[in-house]
Amino acid sequence: MRLLRCLVLLALAAGLAACGPQRKSVFPPSLTLQQVRLLPDGAWRLTVRIQNNSYGGMDFKSIDGTLQAAGGVPVRLHSAFDLDIPSFAGDVVTVDVLPTPAMSSALAAAAAKGSAGSLAYAIRGTIHAQPDLADHPDNKNAQDFPFQHNDFLSPVPGIANTFR
Repeated sequence: MRLLRCLVLLALAAGLAACGPQRKSVFPPSLTLQQVRLLPDGAWRLTVRIQNNSYGGMDFKSIDGTLQAAGGVPVRLHSAFDLDIPSFAGDVVTVDVLPTPAMSSALAAAAAKGSAGSLAYAIRGTIHAQPDLADHPDNKNAQDFPFQHNDFLSPVPGIANTFR
């Protein structure tokens, strides 16, 4: 009888411990270039897509990294913003960069080939974010998440100076 009482008490304690609030996990976001537009002054306007891969909302604050195109010298990719992205959703920010002459030449060569042209690129760095306090009340710490993405840019048919 005493053993039965101990087992019931132990099962009750385990059941109560499991009744606490569910923790929402925080996972690193992913970043990709959604679009590159050539500006009249030679700069590139990048549309960077930030995908929140966490189970709760995140407040994204800044990007600090590099953009490398055609295997050349990377240029700085930096932007500060205030972007609140819900769980498993994405949003975009625009970042202007001044490409190297080699990057501009490589993009012009890809544009000259039309829809058959492409330009390899790589972005890497860190994105600064903080879990949304409404979704993560126990996690108030801002974090730097590393990101890295490699892909290709191709000219957009019918839209001059635009690549996706």
